[in-house]
Amino acid sequence: MSDTTPEKHVFQAEIQQLLDLVVHSLYTDKEIFLRELISNASDAMEKLRHVEATEKNVHQPELPLEIHITTDEEAKTLTIADHGIGMGHDELVKNLGTIAHSGTKAFLKSIHEGTAAPANMIGQFGVGFYSAFMVSDKVCVHSRSWHADSAELMWTSDGKSSYEIEESPGLDRGTKIVMHLKEDCTQYATESRIKHLIETYSNFVGFPILLNGKRVNEVEALWLKNKSAINDEQYKAFYQFACKAFDEPCYRLHFSADAPLAIHALVFAPTENPERMGFSKVDCGVALYSSKVLIDASPEDLLPDWMRFMKGVVDSADLPLNISRETMQDSALMRKLGSVISKRVIRMFEKESEADPAKYRTFYRKFERFFKEGVATDFANREALAKLLRFESSLTEAGTVCGFTDYVSRMKDGQDAIYYLVGPGREQINSSPYLEAFKTRGLEVIYFTDAIDEYVVESLGTFDGKKLVSVRHGGVELEDQATTGETLTEDLTSALCAFLKAELGDRVLSVASGKRLVENPVIALVPANALSPHMRQMMKAMDENFKDEVKVELEINPRHPLIRKLAAAKDDNPDLARLVACQLLDNALIAAGLLEDARDTVSRMNTLMEKALGTA
Repeated sequence: MSDTTPEKHVFQAEIQQLLDLVVHSLYTDKEIFLRELISNASDAMEKLRHVEATEKNVHQPELPLEIHITTDEEAKTLTIADHGIGMGHDELVKNLGTIAHSGTKAFLKSIHEGTAAPANMIGQFGVGFYSAFMVSDKVCVHSRSWHADSAELMWTSDGKSSYEIEESPGLDRGTKIVMHLKEDCTQYATESRIKHLIETYSNFVGFPILLNGKRVNEVEALWLKNKSAINDEQYKAFYQFACKAFDEPCYRLHFSADAPLAIHALVFAPTENPERMGFSKVDCGVALYSSKVLIDASPEDLLPDWMRFMKGVVDSADLPLNISRETMQDSALMRKLGSVISKRVIRMFEKESEADPAKYRTFYRKFERFFKEGVATDFANREALAKLLRFESSLTEAGTVCGFTDYVSRMKDGQDAIYYLVGPGREQINSSPYLEAFKTRGLEVIYFTDAIDEYVVESLGTFDGKKLVSVRHGGVELEDQATTGETLTEDLTSALCAFLKAELGDRVLSVASGKRLVENPVIALVPANALSPHMRQMMKAMDENFKDEVKVELEINPRHPLIRKLAAAKDDNPDLARLVACQLLDNALIAAGLLEDARDTVSRMNTLMEKALGTA
């Protein structure tokens, strides 16, 4: 090569295809170019470290391993320089002008055939490098190899058909890339824009990044450090910087794993829930990194959707990514990674809830909807998530909550079901006639008071092998219990049940004597597939035309004075008995939250009062 005449080269055909692909369609966002070039600079310095460990005659060993970025708005240039391994003449040709060893030809072939891009493309210097041409109409690469007698060279190209190599005296070891920006990309010559991109994509690169002489990446990649070397203040600072958070983390999970994937993770549960405060649905807050370089700030398929409130970082060098570092190439590995993290997070919450129940209750009140959403939608983690739910019950004081594990530990011998009741609040549930039989038998009943609880419980179905059963439903088998006081005989009871069924007609599925009641005369039991009053109200609020006529099973209490009087009145005063029968059903429907039109009820009640006062 002449000292004065540049050496001209024509790009191989495949490189021209690659350049066209990179510039026009490979990357969805032009700003990715900076991440690629910083990653290449970091790779070059990592390679130098390995060379220094085995070679003695490294040129300029005193140079600091730093990445220097310089913006020049007037000249419309952006410069990225490193003191890494550098390149000689043959390496410039091989890495920047041909397809040798880069895998580019295989990549282009896969694009042509419509198959997936090869996973080993990422990190190959000379592939991500071409992203510079997305924002530049001219790129100059000044480079000097680590060899003491290496040449000082400059590679120049407009990214179209050819490049030139010529001497460039006065270079230090390493590589300096000068980008002459396109007219529509001059924003990348401004310091504020470049600083934002560094902090977004490359803040945790393992070497200092200096922008116009001032270091930008001062926050460390804590997820790669030993937990014993990090204090709470450092964790808090990292959380607020990396997660763009203004609160403090409530819980954190910091772990590393080698199997089934090499994973380094640092994730946090926040103190505040923005969705609860009226904000729209948040995006996934756990960012995906590969070797400290941001791949996706909000990956949709990494964690289950209910876990979107979590924030932090997951880093895995094992993930096969496509050439643009933007898309996962192996969804199965992505699912495996997400599964590992999800299970770790759930175990973390379980341990924290046991270690400090009061703190967990405070946290749970703010984030309970996420856990309930998880039970309803995340089949793989449903049972584990169910352990995290909290609720009041017939055996807890008002305001005191427990979990399914607590409930199971208190179950009576022979009890094979977990009983619950859905209602608008503790007071309403506590006074429900559905609870009478369970309270007298000392059977605990869970109180669910959230509108979505019914759907959650139905999705769960069982816990610890025990079926979840609503005490509103018919068919619940209870043990016999000794009774006191006067009661109807079996014949009188059967006759009364037949009379009531005849009078009430198709408003009821059946009428029978049962074991549910102690103080109330009747109770309306609904089929297992019937919606609760709480859910019915919610459905009606969403659809004014919603109709759901529920046929109930009417259960009577043969010990109640009103029932005993009714048994006699059906023969002695059948007109009055018919009025009382209909009123008893309406009363039961009101108690069950199932009576939608009370006009007949009011009219009938007035008639009954008139008869009681002797005015009719």
